[in-house]
Amino acid sequence: MNLFDVYPINPIAVTKAKGSIVWDADGNEYLDLYGGHAVISIGHTHPHYIRRITEQLNQIGFYSNSIEIPLQRQLADLLGSVSGKSDFQLFLCNSGAEANENALKLASFHNGRKKVIAFKGAFHGRTSLAVAATDNPKIIAPVNETSNVVFLPFNDEEALESAFAAFGEEIASVIIEGIQGVGGIQVASPQFLKKIRALTEEYGAVFIADSVQCGYGRTGNFYAHDHAEVEADIYSMAKGMGNGFPIGAIAISPKIKPWFGMLGTTFGGNHLACAAALAVLEVMQQEDLMRNAADVGAYLINELRAFDRIQEVRGMGLMIGIDLPAELNMVKRDLLVKNRIFTGEAKPNVIRLLPALSMSKLHADRFLEAFDERLKNF
Repeated sequence: MNLFDVYPINPIAVTKAKGSIVWDADGNEYLDLYGGHAVISIGHTHPHYIRRITEQLNQIGFYSNSIEIPLQRQLADLLGSVSGKSDFQLFLCNSGAEANENALKLASFHNGRKKVIAFKGAFHGRTSLAVAATDNPKIIAPVNETSNVVFLPFNDEEALESAFAAFGEEIASVIIEGIQGVGGIQVASPQFLKKIRALTEEYGAVFIADSVQCGYGRTGNFYAHDHAEVEADIYSMAKGMGNGFPIGAIAISPKIKPWFGMLGTTFGGNHLACAAALAVLEVMQQEDLMRNAADVGAYLINELRAFDRIQEVRGMGLMIGIDLPAELNMVKRDLLVKNRIFTGEAKPNVIRLLPALSMSKLHADRFLEAFDERLKNF
């Protein structure tokens, strides 16, 4: 049986990892500034993470939600405390797409409406509703096509006001990433997020904060939307939540009242997933990783803006986009091949940095030196 191709493959087999460093099968060392699509939040193979999962596996790895799982309550309490959303309800699932799917359904259940406002450049996942709200026609199958999703320009307040004027009480929800990842590290302005909050309250729509990539402390605040000092009705999360173990969730405002049987899952919130997620939050607290993400991210962004061949540097904390002119679109490849540094991309000429929140200033300087070298060789 052949494997289905998911992504373009770098011809490197990573066999060992620790912190922000990974090694290939030949023992070559690489600096990992991508973390497998923003998944590695506390660093690879953190000892507390390994201990937590190992101890849990030695007790019980899985049972379904047909029994009590006390770890879920522990996770809900700690997540509520760290995120500042202690009065929210937590629904646990397995991935970011599943989290957004459930958020969109829950909003529609809540107000009985069908229309969703999403934004150009968005990526919300590959399940049915999530992919319909994603601005990429290449991944929308005919069965996913719907007239219920209205796409608007990102950060365009006038277009947003016009959409609410046109559809008003037909709108079930507005879903927005605080920072678009796949869209090229486009940052939602505080004014735009405040306008969404005001209009959703006025019209009785649900504000869904997609925090799958931009949440979990990556920007220096727990959710990227927190920088605008607004509170959404539902927050979706995944990726960095489990540091590599599959887990996702939505945090639900107390003003939304789910009823029993509305949402369900077999694997969501299983013993191992909760142990992994608890370990992540514990390390984030113990090592003050949100502050580190803010400090190292600010240093990187400031240093990058001094490079005269960069068109623009965008982002917050350790979610950074480097917009390069078209003639430099091979820099990402050369960073990997010649400097052994993993980065990501959004479009061929935008380098995405999504490292572990534990990334050090020494790692930042190693990247900056290599990046300078690459620019001078083009």
